[in-house]
Formats: sequence, C-alpha cells, structure tokens
Amino acid sequence: MKQDEMLNIREASIWASNFTGKKVTNSNISYLIQYGRIKKFGENGNVYVSVIDLKNYYSSFNGKRELLWKEQLGEDLNWALSFEQYKEAETTKHVHRLHPYKGKFIPQLVEYFLDNHTDNFKKKNFFKKGDIVLDPFCGSGTTLVQANELGIHAIGIDISSFNSLISNCKITKYNLTEVKREIDSLTFKLKSFLSNSKTLEFDEELTKALYEYNNKFFPVPEYKYMLRRGDIDEEQYGIEKEKEFLEIYQKLIQQYNIKVKQSKSAAFIDKWYIQHIRDEIEFLFNEIKKITNPEIKKIISIILSRTMRSCRATTHSDLATLKEPVTTTYYCSKHGKICKPLFSILKWWQTYSNDTIKRLAQFDKLRTNTYQICLTGDSRSIDIECELERRNHPLANLIKKQKIKGIFSSPPYVGLIDYHEQHAYAYDLFGFERQDELEIGPLFKGQGKEARISYLEGISQVLLNCKKYLADDYDVFLVANDKYNLYPTIANKAGMKIVNQFKRPVLNRTEKDKGAYAETIFHLKEV
Repeated sequence: MKQDEMLNIREASIWASNFTGKKVTNSNISYLIQYGRIKKFGENGNVYVSVIDLKNYYSSFNGKRELLWKEQLGEDLNWALSFEQYKEAETTKHVHRLHPYKGKFIPQLVEYFLDNHTDNFKKKNFFKKGDIVLDPFCGSGTTLVQANELGIHAIGIDISSFNSLISNCKITKYNLTEVKREIDSLTFKLKSFLSNSKTLEFDEELTKALYEYNNKFFPVPEYKYMLRRGDIDEEQYGIEKEKEFLEIYQKLIQQYNIKVKQSKSAAFIDKWYIQHIRDEIEFLFNEIKKITNPEIKKIISIILSRTMRSCRATTHSDLATLKEPVTTTYYCSKHGKICKPLFSILKWWQTYSNDTIKRLAQFDKLRTNTYQICLTGDSRSIDIECELERRNHPLANLIKKQKIKGIFSSPPYVGLIDYHEQHAYAYDLFGFERQDELEIGPLFKGQGKEARISYLEGISQVLLNCKKYLADDYDVFLVANDKYNLYPTIANKAGMKIVNQFKRPVLNRTEKDKGAYAETIFHLKEV
C-alpha cells in the first residue's frame, strides 16, 4: 500500500485494525476525524483519510505507552492487568454503569482474581462457585455483580447509605415490564408538567441559535484541526465568541422569562441546579414516592439520581470535579464550541430510563442463582451475621455453615475522595443520613501524618473485624495505590502477611491527569 494512499472510513478501520493488532471500528475512525486527530479529505459525503495520518497517529502511542510507563513506574509493572484490550463499553458493561461512581475498579480486575483461570501471574484458583466473598468497602457494588456472574455469593459493606442503594439496585431481580410501565407513566406526567411552562420552547430556540452559531464559528472538524495545528489561539477566540453569543442568550432569557438562579443556595441542590431543573426534579421525586413496589421505587430513584448528576449547573469538562455553578452559555474546551447549561431534565431522564432497562435486561441473562447484598454500616465494627439475620436469612445460614472464603476490595485511598460529598445531590433530595465523619481516609482529612495514621488504624480495624467471619485458609485481596507504604504495617496489625503483590497500570482514569499511574493488588493471608 502506498504511503500517500487515501482510504474511506471502512478501509481505514481495516487498515488500522491490521496495523495495531486490535479491532478498530468505523466509529473509531469517525471519532479521530471529528476531534481533529486526523484530517478529513473529500466532499459531498465522500470522506477519505490519509494512510500517512493514520500511521502517524497510531504510531504515536501504540506499544510505546507500556515501555514509557515501565520506565517511570518500574519493570515489575504487570501490563497483562492493564486490560487495555477492553473497550469502555466492556469495562462498563450492563449494570456497572447504572450510576456514575468515582474511584471504582473495573469488573475485569475483579473477575481475574475471582474466576477459575490460572496464568503466569495467577498460579492458583482462590475462589470457586458456591464460595462467599466479602467486600468491606463495597462502593458501587462491582465485586457483588461480578461474584453473581461467576456463581459466587457476596456480601458488601459500606458506610454510605447511597452507595448501598446503588449496589443493591444492581443485583436485585426486577419485573422489567412493571419497571417500564412505571417509567412510562412518570415520563408522561413529566411531559404534562412541562407543557405548563415555556421551558422546552425556550430550550428549543436556544439550541437552534447555538447550532447555527457553532456551525459558523466552530465548524466540525475543521475548527479542531486548526487548533491542533496552532492556527487559532483557543483561549482568546473562545472568550471572544463566548461574549458574542451571550447577548443572544440574554435576550432569549428575557423573552421567555426564564428563572436561572434559585432564591437560596444553602444546600447543594440549591446551589448547583437552575430553578427550572430543580422544579422538575422535585416534581418527579414526589411522583416516585407514590410507587408502591419498594424495589421498583429504588431503581427508579437511581435513574433520577443519575439524571440529576448530569443536570448540574456546570461545564461539561468540570462535571466530575465541580468548580463554580454555570448558568450562562460558555465556550466548552471539551467539545470545541459554545455550549449551554441544561434547562430541563427530560432528555437525560428518558435516555437513562431506556439505558437502565437495557442494562438490567443484559445482566438478567448472565445472573446466577446466588445471594448478594450490601449492608450499610461501619466495617470496623459491624456484626455481619446479626445484620444478615435481619436482611438475608438464607445467606446468614450459609455463613454459619461454610464461612466467608475471602475478601476482594478496594479500600479508599488516603485523602483522595470524599465519598458522601460526591453524591451530595442525592443525599439532599432523598434525605439519607450522612456519615462523613466515619469515612476512612477522606479528602477533607488530607494526606498528612495524622491522616495517614488514622487511615492505617482504620483499615487494620476493618480487617480485624472481618477476620471473625473468614474461613481458616482465607485469601484477602486489597487494591490500593500505597504511595506511603502503609499496607505492610496494616497487614501486621491485622495479624496477616502480604504473600504476593500484583502491580498494575491504570489506563483509564476519570481524572484529567493522564500521566503514568499504577495501583497494587495486595494478597494477604493469615500469619
């Protein structure tokens, strides 16, 4: 093939697949064009790309990242545990993406240690079908879900009531016909509620104005391609066009009498939501409270929470880490155009409703007849058997009979995340009691000496409490980025020893920092 040859999108995907040794789809090529990674040639619907551009792009990182990261992080980096061969759709499969959750591990990592395969690194099986696995830092329930897929019983514990809700909703078996019926009814009511306001009419006109403006001043993909070549000063140009469109925006706000800011800002839900969004959320929440089936009420509440998160008054690039409320149109560096805040939840409510039904149905095809539950409580002191007697009697009996085979969990990292605060919107709306002060290693306590000592004691106490329920020959796997070398001491305090370590690269982080980063899976056993 000639180096200067032009390929259409289908041909380009075949070429790239052969070049990289991985499947590259038509949509992957379209993404590269849209975001200015490679240049588009042709017109009138005939799109071509250059082989040279493709080769330069894929050669820029393909295979080189592993070498670079090992230089920075050490030769003991186990690249097989990067799971780089999996696309995002696979690492967020079925119910794993029912609700966003910062700091969770991917299901493939859990599956690697829980399933019955062996390889050069995992030389024996640690769990088998019918065993019980414990996750004392359950988070969003990844361990529970994967245990179910593998025919393993699982117990989760989390101090956060909302985390427990997410986890339990993922592993609950639903009558999906009834769930859809309730969703359709709520959607009809929401549309009726909106018909009494001019919100949708305003939003439609604003969207049309933005479309015309962006097509003129931020054409796709030419604009992003010019940015990459340095032909445009993005910051200066973005500010200029942002101010220019703001005049159009303000006129529409006045024309439709749109109330942007709420009258109070004491709570999270007051500060981070435009008034029209807040009104719709409150309306839908009050309707959800009328649902008589408790399990259906919970899963639909999760849909509403997911919707709420996407409808916060912030920029697209700051959705994961909020900075300041944004209630006007703005230049969006993520999308390379003028974007707007949301004025109605309808679109996201419908999107996430359909997505939830689809994901629950996908998981139904994989689920096994096993027990999973997430208990709300402090893992340092919770009486697991007593709580299970109240919540899941069959599983309580099973523990008495065979005990828990081991632990697979990712404890919080020192001073990294405030786990209650990341879902503050849901706590405000649902009225859950917050237990921020009981979090181990929260962001608000920092990473200083005192915080590290507190963290060390907290994790040790969790292991000591959980040991009471473990089988004699247990296996404990803890996923951590132990930059302060705390885990040898933690293991010692818990009467355990570290028998193996698996150091893996973390390729797909939610944070903006894409630098070399690794975490370690510590394998602990009884001394």
